[in-house]
Amino acid sequence: MRRNPFGMDICCRKGSRSPLQELYNPTQLSNTAILHQVRRDQVTDTCRANSVSSRKRRVLTPNDLKHLVVDEDHEMIYCYVPKVACTNWKRVMMVLTGRGKYSDPMEIPANEAHVSSNLKTLNQYSIPEINHRLKNYMKFLFVREPFERLVSAYRNKFTQKYNTSFHKRYGTKIVRRQRKNATQEALRKGDDVKFEEFVAYLIDPHTQREEPFNEHWQTVYSLCHPCHIHYDLIGKYETLEEDSNYILQLAGVSNYLKFPTYAKSTRTTDEMTTEFFQNISSEHQTQLYEVYKLDFLMFNYSVPSYLKLE
Repeated sequence: MRRNPFGMDICCRKGSRSPLQELYNPTQLSNTAILHQVRRDQVTDTCRANSVSSRKRRVLTPNDLKHLVVDEDHEMIYCYVPKVACTNWKRVMMVLTGRGKYSDPMEIPANEAHVSSNLKTLNQYSIPEINHRLKNYMKFLFVREPFERLVSAYRNKFTQKYNTSFHKRYGTKIVRRQRKNATQEALRKGDDVKFEEFVAYLIDPHTQREEPFNEHWQTVYSLCHPCHIHYDLIGKYETLEEDSNYILQLAGVSNYLKFPTYAKSTRTTDEMTTEFFQNISSEHQTQLYEVYKLDFLMFNYSVPSYLKLE
């Protein structure tokens, strides 16, 4: 067993090196490795500073692990966060775990990437198997500026006419609770939810008591449990390509697999997010920031300049 500069013991396998060994015992220390160490430290420090909330630290249940996708062949675990390139990462995981079934991630239809049986998640293993993988596999996730991710989720789920299941499941409830004098049609269809109404729904204590947030607007803190699970790599949407290809390099597959790059013209930007927040009262902005505060702190996103916090 040997110590490495990052203070983590990695036991050595015969034959090829695992992604975890490549990361913590690099043949040469790169700026990239140092950057990821800084990101890991930021998460650790935030968890420690906010340990008030984790003092009543609950033990994770298998149900908490349903977002963690396992790649046995390359010994990696990916926690997917909706609205942070998760469709493309799921496609890549299907290539990695498909044993030759797929070669080009972009040939996999988007809807197929979201069929749960196409990927194995950590909650499907026994407790000893879960613990073994959490200890020995390289764990990574991707994050995004929290309010940009939120606006992206709102635009995708509430402004597209085809998302009728979301309109029925959430839209009707939001209209019923947040809109005075709603028309019968709006109450029935729920397809014209305003961003202000969506925000009011998110900060309403009744919402949080009733059921967990939908995964598209749930916090990364609650989806991936970064204070319970030590993530080896934290990729960012802002540096998606570099971070993704670094992971594929650690996995030893970068010679035949690159992360799909394409610029979506409809992508939610910072300017767009600023615009959406114009009509939100400072009181509601402050309450919403509190909901997502740990994601801001943990992943080193500063308070947006457009916010009027009280």
